[in-house]
Amino acid sequence: MSSRLSDEHISRAFRRAVATTGLIHADDTAILFYDLSFLEQRVRDLQSLFPPNTLHAIAIKANPLAKVLERVCQWGAGAEAASLPEIHLALNAGFPPKKIVFDSPVKTRAEIEFALNLGIHINADSLEELDRIAAALNGAKPKGTVGVRINPQVGTGKILSTSVAGDYSKFGVPIHAYRQELIERFLRFDWLSGVHIHIGSQGCEPALLLRGIERMVEFVDQTHHAFNQRGIPRRIQLIDIGGGLPASYARDARPMDMRTYQKEIAHRFPQLFSGDIRLITEFGRYIHANAGWLASRVEYVKRDPGIHTAAIHVGADMFLRECYHPDDWPHEVTVLDHAGNAKAGLDENPYMIAGPLCFAGDLLAREIRLSKVQPGDYIIIHDAGAYTLSMWSRYNSRQTPKVIGYYQDGERFEVLKERESIQDILDFWA
Repeated sequence: MSSRLSDEHISRAFRRAVATTGLIHADDTAILFYDLSFLEQRVRDLQSLFPPNTLHAIAIKANPLAKVLERVCQWGAGAEAASLPEIHLALNAGFPPKKIVFDSPVKTRAEIEFALNLGIHINADSLEELDRIAAALNGAKPKGTVGVRINPQVGTGKILSTSVAGDYSKFGVPIHAYRQELIERFLRFDWLSGVHIHIGSQGCEPALLLRGIERMVEFVDQTHHAFNQRGIPRRIQLIDIGGGLPASYARDARPMDMRTYQKEIAHRFPQLFSGDIRLITEFGRYIHANAGWLASRVEYVKRDPGIHTAAIHVGADMFLRECYHPDDWPHEVTVLDHAGNAKAGLDENPYMIAGPLCFAGDLLAREIRLSKVQPGDYIIIHDAGAYTLSMWSRYNSRQTPKVIGYYQDGERFEVLKERESIQDILDFWA
């Protein structure tokens, strides 16, 4: 399948959305669209590439929309939760506890007991947390499974803020300093059956992800050797390889696709596909990012000498990383007219795409060449399906946009979430 939605596809779907009576209203100044057919295919492809018993726990933080989570559940995937509310989002969407992975790095005792009582898989983030789980179990067997997150310390990617496997990381147990202590926990706790790593998200090349898996496999082998020396007839049963496969944010970018990544893993670590170990994956951005795009109405165009500014209705409230770190998160931007038709030609002056927030850094794009933009046109922000709405900022108390799902090229539409109301904002700040 294609790695991204084409300009032609987006234009065609938007034309149909605009022409659908009652779908888009005058106050829907920004709309987030999800191609649900594309999204389902991403999940189905992932499932087809790994052993059938693999738990594909899709990261909720990438896209917590309830109706999207419900579909992910219906398609047979699991959910990765990074907080107690995300666990409840998963349960509410229909995920059985055995298909939920709890990864918060700051779990309270109450949260641990809640997850243990439901049989949710827990990845402990520290040795101290493992001891806290042991205290909660108090000699009993867990209803679910428990793993421990290790930091394989294989280095950082191009984006430091999303790299989590350097010599220092706030996540996991560093393998170099605490290898023996980790092995001793496996020897001591017969309920500890899994190992978890995650290298980072976007900016981490697949070679770095593979080095992390390699280091985890080495640790598993060392732990099994320790079991054998002690005469312990037990094996590590779960290996969680995390997520982090980069998504494409530019038409000329060709990141490694999931099929190639799976082939690399299977070639280098065939033991992971032998059936003796159950795999867990935690992909989020790769699943969601390219399935979504945002259309925002142009309210004003300021035409200054040498530069134009198109003022739209989303900015750093939804694209926080794009505005603060444009070199790391360069979403592509195109322009459609009010009916959804692609505009031809290029304006002689470049454009700034300005959001609605009251600070100077609220710029989605800087000095880009576009067709001539007029008030009433729509700016399309591509690849907006992950870590956008889920990172919404309350600064200036802007309303979250309407979210519309569609199938194929817009053959059928469904409102996934209505635009936030003024009363919703008042209730939030009450």
